[in-house]
Amino acid sequence: MNLQEKICSLHDKLLEVFCRTDQQCICLLCVMDEHSGHKTVSAAAERAEKQNQLDQNRETCKKTIQQKEKDVQELKKVMEKVRHSAQAAVEDSEKIFTELIQSMERRRSEVKELIRAQEKTELSLAEDLLKKLEQEIADLRRRDAELKQLSYIEDPIQFLQDFQSLPVLPQSTNLSNINMNPQFSTDVVKKMVSEMEQLNGFNELELVQIYKVHTLRFAEPKTREQFLKYSCHLTLNSCISHGSLSLSEKNKKVNLNQQWNNYATNYPNNWCQVLCSERLSGRCYWEVEISGNVLIAVSYKDISLEGKVIQSEFGSDNQSWSLECVNSTFCFRQCGNRTGLNVHPCPSKIGVYVDHSAGILSFYSFSDRLTLLHRVHTTFTQPLYAGFGMKSKASSVKIIF
Repeated sequence: MNLQEKICSLHDKLLEVFCRTDQQCICLLCVMDEHSGHKTVSAAAERAEKQNQLDQNRETCKKTIQQKEKDVQELKKVMEKVRHSAQAAVEDSEKIFTELIQSMERRRSEVKELIRAQEKTELSLAEDLLKKLEQEIADLRRRDAELKQLSYIEDPIQFLQDFQSLPVLPQSTNLSNINMNPQFSTDVVKKMVSEMEQLNGFNELELVQIYKVHTLRFAEPKTREQFLKYSCHLTLNSCISHGSLSLSEKNKKVNLNQQWNNYATNYPNNWCQVLCSERLSGRCYWEVEISGNVLIAVSYKDISLEGKVIQSEFGSDNQSWSLECVNSTFCFRQCGNRTGLNVHPCPSKIGVYVDHSAGILSFYSFSDRLTLLHRVHTTFTQPLYAGFGMKSKASSVKIIF
């Protein structure tokens, strides 16, 4: 800094004082003039004060750096553990599948040998029978030739004598009494495959379930903006939808149709339900706008189905979890149990958050801000799907996000 920058521009005097009111350096004349009545101290005193603050800030900065460096080291350790765990999981899975393949190869070889042995046995029997039949044909041809020669003898005595000396025909082989089946049955093969499927459990493998490593735990979002980072695209599945439901707005909205009147007459307490098409994995968030009596649910896909109709109500078993809104009263449902919720006023918009690996399911109401309605901690063993139900004429659900 040059000398001119240390001179007051108003009085051409040296800057020696610091005005704490206006937070600027001033001269002695400024103290008596423009800054009269302000809180002032010498520049040296203010410098000492600021130096103290600077030292405190530096100390805080050093401690923060140390903590961050410690966090970095911890995170690196976690990352290394993840790599080792993943590598171990890969090696274990390779070993499992290698043994499975080897087992299948052995079974295939055994079945092949079994079929070839059966083939050899059947062909050996057939060849023996073929030789026997060919020998019988040759014997019959000779007999026919002898009979032909005998028929040429005109002397009755000689004819009768020669006829009496003819040997008795051997008993002919009756092919109809021999059970021969040229078709090889694959029933044994099918049985072995079925046993292997049950033994190894690969009838319908969900590879994501083979290894679940929960090394890192992330905090649940707090604000709507944070939740929207995990928003997912959902569409209603017309193939898993009750006949009394109508889908619209590119399968984003569902409401009851004309068929519901007849259905409600026969089944007044039943819910009409629909699942979404998309599988939920990782962390997911979506929002819906509701009216009337509705269920907002997450469910495994193998929930009881009969054709397109979901037989089990969402929340009535261990395959699904649901938030129920009936006559402006809310409750959480799971395994047939209901947990009443104190929700006032009744919201028209609901947000749903799922962290599949952490086993977290949360329901929120939102207008200007999010309000937690209910949270459950569990273990999800299968992929999840969003679902909805309704059972009053004015009911509807619209997927917003």
